[in-house]
Amino acid sequence: MKDMGYGTKGKKKRPGNSNLRLIKNDDAKLPEKGRRVSHSPEIPMDGLGEAGRPVGHKGLLYMGIILLALAVAAAIAGYYIITEYKVSTVYVDGNIHYSNEEIMTMVMSGRLGDNSLWLALKYKDKGVEDVPFVEKMDVDILSPTSIRISVYEKALAGYVEYLGRYMYFDKDGIVVESSDIRTVGVPQVTGLDFQYVVLNEPLPVENEEIFQKILSVTQLLAKYELITDKIFFDSSYNLTLYFKDVKVLLGSSDAIDGKIMRLRYILPELEGKKGTLQMENYDENSKNIPFHQE
Repeated sequence: MKDMGYGTKGKKKRPGNSNLRLIKNDDAKLPEKGRRVSHSPEIPMDGLGEAGRPVGHKGLLYMGIILLALAVAAAIAGYYIITEYKVSTVYVDGNIHYSNEEIMTMVMSGRLGDNSLWLALKYKDKGVEDVPFVEKMDVDILSPTSIRISVYEKALAGYVEYLGRYMYFDKDGIVVESSDIRTVGVPQVTGLDFQYVVLNEPLPVENEEIFQKILSVTQLLAKYELITDKIFFDSSYNLTLYFKDVKVLLGSSDAIDGKIMRLRYILPELEGKKGTLQMENYDENSKNIPFHQE
């Protein structure tokens, strides 16, 4: 007879797979046909659990405390930055056209304009530009309470008056600024013949070499620490300088360096006088220089 899998006592043998587990009908209900049963943990009634699930009232309280602590820390940090980085000392150098106060106003403008940390961020790797008469301004933070403003003004050779305004030009004769303010130290140039003036273009004069002569004169005056009120060129481009009530006739540009060097020692002797100093024929061998007092 064929063995049907029953033992000697008529009982069916247990399958050989030891991982199988027997579930009795009373222990679990079978899923309904066509429906999938998922086993999810129970959700507490007072909120959600971890990983983005709703939390309870205690969790909300903890979050509120953390946010409040962050806000307090931010307020303390802000107060520290405002008080400890407040600028009290400012160094300004290189400015001629503008006063120290005007330079400070340009640089330290705005709500946090007196905060060195803010200024360091604002002017990091860049200077102050688009200021008339100024090529650039650099801001250096020396300490939390002190800064240095370095002003680099445009190289001005002189100015001419045109339609009631001062038209400033550089060494190449290019008009770089138009202003109603006269800058101390920049001479007025007269005797030039032109019919119009255009900003950022050269002065339309017949002899453009005149600008090199003007530049040479202004550089020599600066070298010997002399400030002239006016430079005049006649039709032959002979040069005359004005120092208050003293008119100095320099003639041509020959030996101009020696003339202005000698002029440095003569002008103090003419302080308070009015007249004309004739230096057209001056050379290094000249001993007497005529002065016609009015």
